[in-house]
Amino acid sequence: MSTKLQKLLEKIEYLASSKAIPEKYPQIFREFLKSYQEVIIEHGENPENYVRIFDTFIESVKDGFKKPFLFEPYHKKIRAPFDYYKFGIDFLRPLVDLPNSSVSGTINLKHMEFFLKKEENVILFANHQIEADPQAISILLEKMHPKFAEELIFVAGTRVTSDPLAIPFSMGRNLLCIHSKKYIDNPPEQRYEKQLHNKRTMERMVELLAEGGHAIYVAPSGGRDRANAAGVIEVAPFDPQSIEMFYLMAQKAKTPTHFFPLALSTYHLLPPPETTEIELGETRITRGGAIYLHFGEEVDMENFPGAEKTTDKKDKKRMRAEYLWECVKQEYDKFPK
Repeated sequence: MSTKLQKLLEKIEYLASSKAIPEKYPQIFREFLKSYQEVIIEHGENPENYVRIFDTFIESVKDGFKKPFLFEPYHKKIRAPFDYYKFGIDFLRPLVDLPNSSVSGTINLKHMEFFLKKEENVILFANHQIEADPQAISILLEKMHPKFAEELIFVAGTRVTSDPLAIPFSMGRNLLCIHSKKYIDNPPEQRYEKQLHNKRTMERMVELLAEGGHAIYVAPSGGRDRANAAGVIEVAPFDPQSIEMFYLMAQKAKTPTHFFPLALSTYHLLPPPETTEIELGETRITRGGAIYLHFGEEVDMENFPGAEKTTDKKDKKRMRAEYLWECVKQEYDKFPK
């Protein structure tokens, strides 16, 4: 083992013995570092070259325990004095098998960039697989569409803004921070405060949409895709209420807004736990691998296929969510497995 790697492991042991971080975290670091090294070696690179970036990650998590970072309803990416945007991409990049990764539907991405240039808005309804999906998107777009990836705003749930292991990556992205249904009652005494926070986030989103020229990524499933009993990763169903809320917010803002489906496959980079966990600090094990993106065609939210079959508003909401989900799933199923 190299001196650099040995020092990093010694640092983890010191953090464990000094109780500078809660006791379960050193083990999470050890397991994550081991899998991180294995993937880098598999990709034909020297893991020593990435000791510094992993050390920065550990330091950021440690600092977060001393002084937790609090996210505003709308958080703008932090690029100085420390560039968290670059850090997140640099950390994830060695795990990605870039030669075998792909981006398709780029003609639709060009349409989005055209709308943004006209100060109109874009909302992407997407599936969601790993906490680092924003960084994965940036890695795939950094050569041809870097500005789009950098300026993209992500609707972020509770975990990525409260889990100490996710916070350093979240600090480098533009986020509309909401408390999802799963976590709004936990703990019960914070319910009202969380509802107020969500209200402020929605108000800020309407302001951004009224301003125009913004692209927003939202995962209407409200969580990450997971593997079924047979081990097959399934695109989680889209929540009609979530889609309706973003559609109504866009109408309220009055600036033209265009809606597109986005399918992504990133699961193997940082698979989530098999079940949804309320407790923070989940295990991180990377398998690395190729990742895929597909930008679908613009969807007419009123006249989508099948919309003519009903006049019932509730029915139409459900059908709209199913249609958008189907657009994502069809493209997801085409990705190499």
